Amino acid sequence: MAASELYSKYARVWLPDAADVWKSAELTRDYTPGDPVLSLRLEDGKDVELRIDPKTNHLPPLRNPNILVGENDLTALSYLHEPAVLHNLKVRFIDSKLIYTYCGIVLVAINPYESLAIYDDDIINAYSGQNMGDMDPHIFAVAEEAYKQMARDQRNQSIIVSGESGAGKTVSAKYAMRYFAIVSGSSGEANVEDRVLASSPIMEALGNAKTTRNDNSSRFGKYIEIGFDKKHQITGANMRTYLLEKSRVVFQAHGERNYHIFYQLCSSSHLPEFKAFRLGCADDFHCTSQGQSLVIDGVDDARELCVTRRAFSLLGINDSDQMAVFQILAAILHLSNVEVKEQMSDQSSILPGNTHLMVFCELMGVPYEDMAHWLCHRKLKTATETYVKSVSKTNAVNGRDALAKHIYAKLFSWIVGCINKALKSAAKQCSFIGVLDIYGFETFDINSFEQFCINYANEKLQQQFNLHVFKLEQEEYLKEQIPWTLIDFYDNQPCIDLIEAKMGVMDLLDEECRMPKGSDDTWAQKLYNTLQKQKVHFEKPRLSNRAFIIHHFADKVEYQCEGFLEKNKDTVNEEQIHVLKMSKLDLLLKLFQEDEKATSSSSSRSMAARPGQAQRDNKKTVGLQFRQSLHLLMDTLNATTPHYVRCIKPNDQKAAFTLAPVRAVQQLRACGILETIRISAAGFPSRWTYQEFFSRYRVLMQQKDVLPDRKQTCKNVLEKLIKDQDMYQFGKNKIFFRAGQVAYLEKLRSDKLRNACICIQKTMRCWLARKKYLRMRASAITVQRYVRGHQARCRVKFLRRTTAAVVIQRNVRMWAARRRYQQQQSAAVTIQCFLRAYVARQHYYSLVYDHKAVVIQRWVRGWLARQRFRHSQAAIILLQSCVRRMRAKKELKKLKVEARSAEHFKNLNVGMENKIMQLQHKINEQHKENRELSERLSVVEKTQAAERARLGTEMENLRAAEQEARTKAERVPSLLEQLSFLRQELETTCREKEDLHEQASAYWEQTQQVVAELNAQNALLSSEKDNLNTLIYQQAQQLTEIKTNVENTEQLEKDLTEERTRYQSLLSEYLHLEERHGDLKEEMNHNTNSSKPGLKRTDSNRSSDMSECTYSSGYEGEDGSVQMEDVTQPTVDMPVLLKLQRRVKELEQEKQSLQRQLDKREEAQQEKAMEAEKQRSVGRAELDLEALKRQELESDNKRLKQELGELRQSLTNENGDVTPPSPGSLPYNILLEQLNCSNEELEMRKEEVLLLRSHMVRQEALKYKGAALGEGLKLDHSDTQLFQDIDRSTNVHTLNEDGELWLAYEGLKETNRLLECQLQEQGRLHREECEELREVVRRAGEQNRQQQQLFTQTLFLPQDARIDASLQHEITRLTFENLDLMEQQGKQDKTIRKLKKQLKLYVKRVETFEASAQQKSTASWTANPVNITRKEKEFQGMLEFKPGDEHHLLKNLVIDLKPRGVAVGFILGLPAYIIFMCLRYADYVEDERRVSTLLNSTISSIKGVIKRRGDDFETVSFWLANTCRLLHCLKQYSGEEIFKKQNTPKQNEQCLTNFDLSEYQQVFGDLAIQIYRQLIKCIEDILQPLIVASMLEHETTQGVLGSKPTGLRKRSASVTSETTTVETLLQQLGHFYATMHQHGLDLELIKPVVKQQFHVICAVTLNYLLLRKDMCSWGKGLQIRYNAWQLEEWLVEKQLTDCGAKEALEPLIQASQLLQVNKKTEADAQSICTMCSGLTSAQIVKVLSLYTPVVEFEERVSTTFIRTIQTLLKDRVDSPMLLMDAKKIFSINLPFTPSPVALETIQIPASLNLGFLTRI
Repeated sequence: MAASELYSKYARVWLPDAADVWKSAELTRDYTPGDPVLSLRLEDGKDVELRIDPKTNHLPPLRNPNILVGENDLTALSYLHEPAVLHNLKVRFIDSKLIYTYCGIVLVAINPYESLAIYDDDIINAYSGQNMGDMDPHIFAVAEEAYKQMARDQRNQSIIVSGESGAGKTVSAKYAMRYFAIVSGSSGEANVEDRVLASSPIMEALGNAKTTRNDNSSRFGKYIEIGFDKKHQITGANMRTYLLEKSRVVFQAHGERNYHIFYQLCSSSHLPEFKAFRLGCADDFHCTSQGQSLVIDGVDDARELCVTRRAFSLLGINDSDQMAVFQILAAILHLSNVEVKEQMSDQSSILPGNTHLMVFCELMGVPYEDMAHWLCHRKLKTATETYVKSVSKTNAVNGRDALAKHIYAKLFSWIVGCINKALKSAAKQCSFIGVLDIYGFETFDINSFEQFCINYANEKLQQQFNLHVFKLEQEEYLKEQIPWTLIDFYDNQPCIDLIEAKMGVMDLLDEECRMPKGSDDTWAQKLYNTLQKQKVHFEKPRLSNRAFIIHHFADKVEYQCEGFLEKNKDTVNEEQIHVLKMSKLDLLLKLFQEDEKATSSSSSRSMAARPGQAQRDNKKTVGLQFRQSLHLLMDTLNATTPHYVRCIKPNDQKAAFTLAPVRAVQQLRACGILETIRISAAGFPSRWTYQEFFSRYRVLMQQKDVLPDRKQTCKNVLEKLIKDQDMYQFGKNKIFFRAGQVAYLEKLRSDKLRNACICIQKTMRCWLARKKYLRMRASAITVQRYVRGHQARCRVKFLRRTTAAVVIQRNVRMWAARRRYQQQQSAAVTIQCFLRAYVARQHYYSLVYDHKAVVIQRWVRGWLARQRFRHSQAAIILLQSCVRRMRAKKELKKLKVEARSAEHFKNLNVGMENKIMQLQHKINEQHKENRELSERLSVVEKTQAAERARLGTEMENLRAAEQEARTKAERVPSLLEQLSFLRQELETTCREKEDLHEQASAYWEQTQQVVAELNAQNALLSSEKDNLNTLIYQQAQQLTEIKTNVENTEQLEKDLTEERTRYQSLLSEYLHLEERHGDLKEEMNHNTNSSKPGLKRTDSNRSSDMSECTYSSGYEGEDGSVQMEDVTQPTVDMPVLLKLQRRVKELEQEKQSLQRQLDKREEAQQEKAMEAEKQRSVGRAELDLEALKRQELESDNKRLKQELGELRQSLTNENGDVTPPSPGSLPYNILLEQLNCSNEELEMRKEEVLLLRSHMVRQEALKYKGAALGEGLKLDHSDTQLFQDIDRSTNVHTLNEDGELWLAYEGLKETNRLLECQLQEQGRLHREECEELREVVRRAGEQNRQQQQLFTQTLFLPQDARIDASLQHEITRLTFENLDLMEQQGKQDKTIRKLKKQLKLYVKRVETFEASAQQKSTASWTANPVNITRKEKEFQGMLEFKPGDEHHLLKNLVIDLKPRGVAVGFILGLPAYIIFMCLRYADYVEDERRVSTLLNSTISSIKGVIKRRGDDFETVSFWLANTCRLLHCLKQYSGEEIFKKQNTPKQNEQCLTNFDLSEYQQVFGDLAIQIYRQLIKCIEDILQPLIVASMLEHETTQGVLGSKPTGLRKRSASVTSETTTVETLLQQLGHFYATMHQHGLDLELIKPVVKQQFHVICAVTLNYLLLRKDMCSWGKGLQIRYNAWQLEEWLVEKQLTDCGAKEALEPLIQASQLLQVNKKTEADAQSICTMCSGLTSAQIVKVLSLYTPVVEFEERVSTTFIRTIQTLLKDRVDSPMLLMDAKKIFSINLPFTPSPVALETIQIPASLNLGFLTRI
């Protein structure tokens, strides 16, 4: 393709830039070959010109189309070069928040520096089992690919995770191991995967540290091999470490930290177990404070130490070893603080009593003097002598640091060994997956020995990576059978030879280390002399003689020679090691003993090889050890299939989702990503399958070009579109394109679509313009017509208005003139009127003035005359007063003289004594009356102590009445006016006084008698009240318990759904474990004893008190055969024992049912009246008798239970197994004796019950003959009918066993209920009497108060006034009493009349009831024998079978039955009906063994069929329908009232009579739930492959909304998606629905199945949508919405719209709408938040982030809009999980559905081979 076609106007290119590395520009004019410059315009609008080199004619790289930007795979880009890779990563990382991207076989992972919710278990489950091309890039996808290839190819795998420090290598490796641990599980030991994961925190604590680039940088490399067995389950693991950075123990740069474990110890120094270590803060130690960065943000070192200790414990390192490890680490901290003093230039010493050295020696268990001596001295050996030489301070400090590094390295190696020992498993390892977490290429300002080794390792890994990529590329070409030429790729073997070959850098370094006086300078000179001229990758710096430069594959690196020899030799003072070997610490001795063994073994080998050099070569250098371990690693990697993960550090500031282009490009170059791109670009990077190409570029074809053969069609089209055939190749299954061709095809496609859009727009605009013109023309004509009409109407209107205006003017002028005249006339009249009035008023005022002057004069003159009179009168009175005073004084003196005489006193005392005696007499009488009243009051108060609370309330009411009385007292003035009228009647009242006095005295005596009687009755009632209160209290407790039970019931109903879901899930897990246990047990038995094929069954008949029964399968085996011995043997159980059990349980159930009936009747009769006092006493006596009977029955019941327990104990052997007793044995005799005793007691109980029943009948007759009760005590005929129905429906056997007890207990219930009504009536009467007594007391108190007030008021009044007041008070009191008595008499008359009417009515009802009851009783007694005989004749709907036929029955009916044949030709649920009819026969003959055997064998057979054929939907559906039908039959014919209501009379007669199978109802319900869950799993397995292909990948319109180009990893479903459509999915759903209908499954069960199907469809589709970026587009949303609509139409067609399936699809529908709506403004954000109520916040944000345009007309969602959505959704409370739970199974109910099929009409088909069954 010519450059002029690509570099045309508006084409976009990339230009180099210093800051952004690359920046985009657009051509402003077409380029023609030979032009010297390119005219470009940058994105900021600036125009630039780019000069083109005429020699190379090199043009800038082209930019990919927008629709290719953001691809999952970088190889999908049409233009493969550095700027395209960088831009694609930037768009995915910053805009879409995606950290993973494929680059061919490499996964590029960018560190987000933020926690992301993409590593949960549901994400792991979503990636499990998927191909890499099916999902978005993820570390889990790489792990799944490795796991799948290991299982498929039986080849070991490796995951190589590389990158520089801070790129996220450790986290990626950790998540990969977590994926393996969760997906595979462990084979033997349950916690192997936990231990594998637990090794991470230990290695991070001991091997990770904070650096300037990373807070958790791994300072060592590790390779973890995770072993798997034949079943691909984890068996163990092994770890290898490489090049631990020991120098960090004693030195850290600024801003860095030592290893985490030291800071964890310092932060936990306050713990009691660490007190002996004498630790402090990290600032206190030299080796932890050098970097001056002691704390990491967001990390709690104390908490991390707890995690580390838990990991130690999980890996089996005991507490003593842990404390020893911490002790050694604490000693290293103290060793770093040991100060060395310089004495001379070559001498040094440690001061005596150095605290830190003493602590170090104490912790390490070594002598202080020896350690202090050898830290400052060293031993020199010659041929003849040994010298001890002091060392300088510098050498002493270096020796101290070397010792610390050596101890830490030994400890690190020991811990790694412990971890490997804990991860080692005894199980055989068949394969493994290795995870390599190794340092990436490093280059710093100062590079030393560590960087040299790291870069050497990366050179080896890069070579292996290049060879693997080249190999895969060539294999792909060979596989597709296309011609290819050898692709040239970068080979870094010369650089590797420079480092590791003979006379290479490492060889010269080792040689220099062996020299006695070797130094860094001499080694540098050897490098210059040997390698500078021979190796092109080696270079000497211009300005340094102590450095060298190596050209690595990523970049050239300058290494400083200083320290190379020392680090390579890694020497430690041997005397210091000897001191440590004398330690008392066991762990320290272990460390150096292992070192001794390794040294001795290597020494012996070297002496055997070369005896002369044994001493010199016994220790390997660090470089040699690293080279050997690296070669071993490469051998391991070459023997495995590698998978590559390249981690990228986006920036150095650790900012979240921020990409620095310069740093990113450096790492892309260093990690080999660009080399992969270069290799791909050199060949055919773009690869399409023929179907994908046809779907995408269908728009470029004409209809005549489309052939049935897609391959030929694509060839014809490409030959027309691309003339240069070298630009593409046709492979076997794919089309291969060179770089840029896909972009060219996309351009053609875009132009074609654009031209089509223009044509459509042109035609549409023409049609719109013409339509607009015609509409405007019609509108103009219409407007003209209306305007002309309007003008004509306006002309006429003007003429009319002109004429009307003239008329109006004439009349208005006339009206105005007349009005002016009238106004003038009226004004004149008004003026005259006011003037005349004014004159008249003036005259009047003058007359009034004269008259008032005369009046004033008169009054003044009168006042003056009165004043003179008053003055004269006052003077006269004053004079008279003086005179009279003088006379009075004289008289006073005379009286005083007379008063002193005795006679005068006598005369006075005579009258006074009489008055005093009278007063005293009255006071005594008053006191007597008060005392009597007080006694009566105290008696009443004692009887009413329980009612004081209520009186308090009444007191408040009285106070309110008093307030009202006070208000009324204000009316006293008005009442005083009536006083005069009352005084006039006083005389008449006085005449009647005597009569009233006599009546009052008589009434008073009568009242005293009544009070005495009331006191006597009150005493009697008090005793009765106590008894009644006791009973009422008990009943109140019962009512309280009932209310509590009701509340608990409501709460339980709320929790029922949740509990049912949990129960069904646990049931499913339990049954799964039970099946697994059975399989393991069968396998174990097969292995241990092959001669016994059958399995020993446990007892299947458990106690009836247990709520759940576990049944062991008797039909297990691969051939499905059933051994009769295993089935029948457990059923030969103790029939009498089980009969007694059933007897006890029947009594308990009857008691519960009767209690429920009693509660219902008590509620219905709470408002009924009570019996009279006479009947109350009789009922109480009868109640005592019946209660005694009931207590006896309960005690007998308890005794039977105790005897039952004794029987169990006697019949149980030593092992606890229940075996049938043999005749003649001791248990057998005890059983017979107990049976005889039970029969005798039952006979006695029969007689007692009959007597009790007759007594009950008499009691009922007596009650209803003489009881004068209310309406509530009438006996409904329904009650008597109940007794009669029970009598009629009970045969002789049932009557003898249960009928009498039931009737007796029912009679007790009736008696209790009637007595309760009587007690309620008595309580009501008692309350009324109490109210009357309180009223009497109140009145007496009121009278007493009034009398006291009267006495107080009249005590000081004259005699006449006192008598009048007393009379008035008595008259008022008697008047009120008369009124009250008249009111009471009227009420009593009304009550008497009412009671008489009721008495007559009840007498008639009792007489009628007695007559009808007598007749019905006679009829029932005579009909009973007839009923028994008829019932024996009506045993129908049963199938007779012989003992032992259960095996043949179930084999033909369950195991070997084909569901399809039964479902088509026979009655729905026929197997269930046949089994139940056989069960009815076993119940009829009272053979409990047959019942239990048949039911247990049925359950086991169904379980076996489901276990063997659980993946067959038809089989599972068939047995779900039959299990439910058998469950419904057990309920329908159980005889319970709740189920009998919907039966026909014939079905009620066919109910089971001898056995209670309610426990088996629960068991069959659990079995039905198990089958239902298996049905759902079967549906999920069938639908899973169809959902994604039909709902997401299939497209109805090919070409226009086709899929985007993909990269190297193609989608596995891309081919099947063309054949799997929504119609295919609907056909499968229709098949499910038809099959369930055909098998007779209840509609109430079909609905939840359909809802579950739609939930699975919604969950799987939405989860894949959230994990596939290529599916989030507008066109895909349209397709999903259309597919969902088709599913909804299917629901309408099947009439299942009310099953909840449509609601289950709501999240998917909302997600499709989210892809289609506008996503720009804030209003759009508001509407999205409102619309997407079924999606979580995480799902909404994820969909918006993944939204990708498929065509150029779409736009990406801006980050600002996504932030707006997040702000609006921050208050929403929803699940944090990203994916829906596709495995969720909704809880179900099993509603009862009665069968209309009559059992007696069922015929057994001959095809079932059930001829041994006889239909009765």
